[in-house]
Parts: sequence; C-alpha cells; structure tokens
Amino acid sequence: MASPRLILPEGRLSPLARLNRYLKSSAFAQSRFFIFVDEHTYSHCLSQTVAQVESLQDAEFIEFPVGEEFKSAEVAIQVWQSLMESGADRQSVVVNLGGGCVSDVGAFVASTYMRGLRYVNIPTTLIGMVDAAIGGKTALNLAGVKNVVGTFHMPSAVCVEPSFLTSLPEADVRAGCVELLKTLVVGGAIDEMPSTGWKRLLTVDNISTALRIKASVVSRDPFDRDVRHILNFGHTFGHAIESYSLAQQRPLAHGFAVGVGMLCALYLSVRKLGLSQRHYDCFHSWISELMPLPHFSLRDAESILQLMHHDKKNADGNLLCVLLQDMGAPAVDVPVDDMEVRDALLAAVK
Repeated sequence: MASPRLILPEGRLSPLARLNRYLKSSAFAQSRFFIFVDEHTYSHCLSQTVAQVESLQDAEFIEFPVGEEFKSAEVAIQVWQSLMESGADRQSVVVNLGGGCVSDVGAFVASTYMRGLRYVNIPTTLIGMVDAAIGGKTALNLAGVKNVVGTFHMPSAVCVEPSFLTSLPEADVRAGCVELLKTLVVGGAIDEMPSTGWKRLLTVDNISTALRIKASVVSRDPFDRDVRHILNFGHTFGHAIESYSLAQQRPLAHGFAVGVGMLCALYLSVRKLGLSQRHYDCFHSWISELMPLPHFSLRDAESILQLMHHDKKNADGNLLCVLLQDMGAPAVDVPVDDMEVRDALLAAVK
C-alpha cells in the first residue's frame, strides 16, 4: 500500500498551490473530481480551496451532515447514490475537505464505490491534520460503537493548509491539541509533558512534525498489526467515553474524549509500568486547562467498560491498552482487567 504524498507548509508556494500542481499531473488527466464537504467547510473553506486549486474549479461537491452521529451506513448509501447519479467512474477522484468525520466517511465511500476510487484529504481541523487525514483508515459507526466498520484505503495525497484553522471555534482547536500532544509524546518529539500553556504547542512546526511521525509509523505498519498500535494511546478508553457521551446526549468532542482516555492510560501507566507520577500530574494540569474534566459515577464506569469490551483492538476477550513507560516509550497491547478500568475511570480524572 503506497504512502500518500504529503503536501505540507514549506517554501514560498502555499500547500493548496502545490496541490494544484499535483492534480494537474498526467496521473489525473482523465479524472473528474468530487469534493466532499460539511456545512462548515462549505461556508468557510470551499471557496478558498477552489480559488487556489484550479483543477477543482469544475468539481462537483457533495455535502455531508455535521456530527459524529452521521458517520453511518445510511449517509454512505446516500453518497454512493449521489456519485452514481452524477456518473462517477473508476477514474473519478474524491477530495475530502473537512475534519475527521468527513475524511472517515469520505474515505470509506471512496474505498468501496466501484471497488475503490483515488482520494485526496484536505483536513480543515487540527485533529484531521495530525491524525484523521493520515493513515488510510476509513470508518463508520454502528449501533453506537465508534469506528467498528471500515476499510484500509490510503489517500493519494494529504494537503495541510494551516490557515483553515482560523475558521474554527477555539474549543475545536483545544480538542485537536490533545491529538497533537499524543503523537508528539508517543513519537518521542518532546522530552517533558508541558504543565500549562496549550497554545505553545500549536505551531506549524509541531503540526508538521506530528504528521511526519504518524506517516512514518503508518508506512511501517499500514494495516495496523503491530507498531502502529502506539497511535492508539488514549483511544481504548477515549472511544468508549466518546460513544457513551453521545448515547447520553451529552456529546464530548473526540479530542476531549481522547484526552480523558490518555489520563486514564497514564494513571494505569504509573501503577503498572512505573511511569513517573510527575508526567501524570503535568498532563492532568494540562488537560484541566483545556476542558472541564468529567466526573464518572460507578454506573457510568460500568457502561463505559462494556463499550470498551467492543473495541476492535481487544484479543481473546482481553482489554488491551497502550500505556507509557516513559516519554517516547509506549508499551502496546498491555492487558488491563475490569477492576483496573473501573479504578482509572473513577480516580484518574478527579
């Protein structure tokens, strides 16, 4: 599975201008382009993209509803129908212009329509730039369980245009900082967990570094069988917390849910692997600066635990988590029992 072309902020030309050069190459001479957007990117990002990427000026666009609850088979069917009615063929190219939901569903549609179309990701959120747009994982939710349906289908290119971040609410940027920190931590790009000052993390250099870390890991393990598991740090807890919050009609943004999941994983890392308590304390201060920490009752913990047992990373009935031995030294597939999960959910986020 070929790695995508990374089009990052560097040099005099903007990333979108360099994407235009790429799409004008002979590889796309016979291609029709279909841009997938949501309500936000239709309003704030589409015109800038089309203005700078001449190759997309005749593209058709398909708008997705906004929200994690629409990462569903029903939405995928509607998009397949739209592509078919528009005459999309095997040479057609999908351009996902949006955050994680757009890239997850758009890539799934691309991977399955006519047994696979090429696609390009243009992430417009921080989470998309450092995580969701890279790696070739496509995803739909099913019966309240996050990302349980999906395929592996690598994008042809990922184009990161940081100016899109200015259109986001601050809460979305804060949530994205969690995924940014996760990748920098497991990739060994920072030596100390920052105690405060989340905005200091938000630099073009850090975004590019995180993207390159993930791309490097994915190139070594495109089908998520071994080393790529380090990128799931915080996600076994986080996905279950996110699904539970959605079911309770108190949706927690993906980045914030992963932040709470990282706290739980760090709590267990101190107790099981001897991680320094200082790292946990610093991260606790940092995540508390970003968001109000939730309080879980025992009933909440039991419901989250049941969702964790549906996680696709589990094996032989065991819950498997990524824990941290030290900064840049993750331990993958560490078994944790139900009592440890309850303990972490009830004690880690106090």
